[in-house]
Parts: sequence; C-alpha cells; structure tokens
Amino acid sequence: MKNIALKPMTLAIAIACVCSLAGIALYSPASTAASDKDKPAVQKPALSVTAAKPQTASLPIKLSANGNVAAWQEAVIGSESNGLRLTDVKVNVGDVVRAGQVLAVFSNDTVNADVAQARASVLEAEANAAEAAANAQRARSLQTSGAISAQQISQYLTAEQTANARIALAKAQLSTQQLRLKYTQVTAPDSGVISSRSATVGSVVGAGTELFRLIRQSRLEWRAEVTATELVNIKPGMAAQVKAANGSVLTGKVRMIAPTVDPQTRNALVYVDLPTSSASAPFKAGMYASGEFEMGSSNALTVPQQAIAVRDGFSYVFRLNADQRVSQLKIEPGRRLAERIEVLKGLTADTTIVVSGAGFLNDGDLVRNVATPAAPAAVKK
Repeated sequence: MKNIALKPMTLAIAIACVCSLAGIALYSPASTAASDKDKPAVQKPALSVTAAKPQTASLPIKLSANGNVAAWQEAVIGSESNGLRLTDVKVNVGDVVRAGQVLAVFSNDTVNADVAQARASVLEAEANAAEAAANAQRARSLQTSGAISAQQISQYLTAEQTANARIALAKAQLSTQQLRLKYTQVTAPDSGVISSRSATVGSVVGAGTELFRLIRQSRLEWRAEVTATELVNIKPGMAAQVKAANGSVLTGKVRMIAPTVDPQTRNALVYVDLPTSSASAPFKAGMYASGEFEMGSSNALTVPQQAIAVRDGFSYVFRLNADQRVSQLKIEPGRRLAERIEVLKGLTADTTIVVSGAGFLNDGDLVRNVATPAAPAAVKK
C-alpha cells in the first residue's frame, strides 16, 4: 500500500472548516437561550398606588334609633249643642287655625227664641220681686203698731225672699240659654292645624259628637325606640338629628324619656320635640323616621374611605412593606366622618397603607408608590 501524502494547502483548508463548525456550535441560538435562562427575571409592579398613614380625628359619638313621628298633643273638638242642624263648616283638613277661631256654625233659631223667653222670665221675676219688696217694707213699718198680725208680716217677708229667689232662677235659666247660643259656634280651643274633619253641613248631631281633630300648636314629636341598655346614655335636652323617609332632616331636642320599658320588645320610647313648622313641612304625623342622638365626641384612628376594600363581607386595608409589596390586613370599621372611616381593630397609627388603588390589589402584589398629587392652587380673580 502506498502512503498518500497530503499537500500543505489541503491540510490548511481542512483545519479552517473544523474551526468554523466549532464556532457555529458555540454561538448557536440554543446556546444563547440557555444562557438567558440563567439570568434572573425582572418583575414589573402590578399597579401604581399612593400611600399614607392613618390619622387621628375627633369623631362624634352618635346613637341610632328608629321611630314614628306623631302629634305632640291632638285635641278632639266636638259638638256641645244637642239636636241642632249644622249650617256651615268654615275649615278643612290641613288648615292652620288660631285659638278662638270659628270652625263651624249650627242653626240658632230655636236657641234665640229660648233666650228671648228666658229674658222675659227675668223681667217677670223682677216685677214680682218689686211688688213683694214693697209689701214687705210696709209690713215692717206696721210691725210695731199692731195693725197687722205677726203671721201676715211673716208672709210678706217670705214672699219677698221667694221673689228674689225667682229672679236668681230666671237669670240662671237665661245664662243657660245664652250658653246654648254660644255653643252654636264651634271654636278652636288652641292654635294649630286641623288633622281630621267629620263635620258635614246639614247633619243634626248630638252633644259630644266629634267634628274635628286639631294638632295643638302644630307641634310634632319623634317617638324613638331605644333599647334598655342604651337608655342610660340619653338625657333630656340632648340634640337629635331626625331624618324622614323622603330625606328631610330636622334637629330636635329630647323632651322626656318614658318611665317604663315595653316588656315584649325591651324598648323604651324617647320623646323628641321637633321644630314647629308650617303645614307644608316634609314631616307629617304618622311618618316613619330614623335618627341619631348626639352624645359628644371622641378621638379615633381614621383612614380614607378609598383605602378600604370590602371582600366577602369583611373590610381590608393593604400595608405597604419595605420591599414595595403589600400585605392584606383585616380591620373592623367604625364611625364615618365625611370621607374618612374609623378603624376599631387591626391597624396601628404607624402603619403605611395603600390609599388609591386598594380595590385592585391582592395580598403580596408588587406596587409602585407614587407621591400624592398636590391640590391645585386657587386662582385669584
């Protein structure tokens, strides 16, 4: 076998090809991808948020209650005449009246006749009394002369006394008839607003029949139902904010507290005087209303309302940690003042929490904390 000797140029070309293949293998995409996997991945923040610490604020202490609005006092106005025909009704439901104002009028023809008869009886009694007085005077002058007997003198004196008594009786009967005449006009016993009317023109009613109902002095009260345990915190003179179903709010004052507690519900009534208002006021007797008793104020730890996320019926805030990740904290909310909520449990005053964006976060999310934008300066005119 013959030895084949490679030429120098052929050997150089072969070595160059081997080096090229090695370089291609060294810098292939697979090799590059493997090196990229070895590098740690950079995680992006889930959300840009603002953060702040809780603040201490003075919050009012209020006690909520429910109850009905009712008339302070409701007067029943009835007929004092018997068997007379109603000829005129001057007011209707909702009318504001003053004390002494005529509300209805009964026919007074028969009563006027009775009054005239009673006056005549008085005149007759006075004439008879004058004659009896003259006879008695003559009898007294003849008492010592013996011209008439003692029995006759006694009869004249007795007749004088009887005549005077008949005058008194006739005058009493006249007063009775004049009173009947006065009762033909039904008047308001007090100022207020008419809440009910059953009077009908042409009807003949008996004495004591109800004609009208009157809310005295147009005063209303809120009868709040308060539990026995909360009753000790309420005192007469305390202010109360009363809110009707239509959204109207009035400030009342506690007048009195019921001396007894309902044995069934264990609630007591608190009577709150409402400001006197016109008949067109939004509060009406019989309305249902809710309210709050103002019982002072106390310091409390508060957070912005938007910092609280409600999930599954519970309230949470998110603590911003040093590594810019958040931790979910369960809290117990309390009172509210404008846009801030009191935190009763679950948070300390030195904890930095997420304010804006809290509703979109989950426990452990990475966030980017940005500064709270400053309020725009007021433009001077």
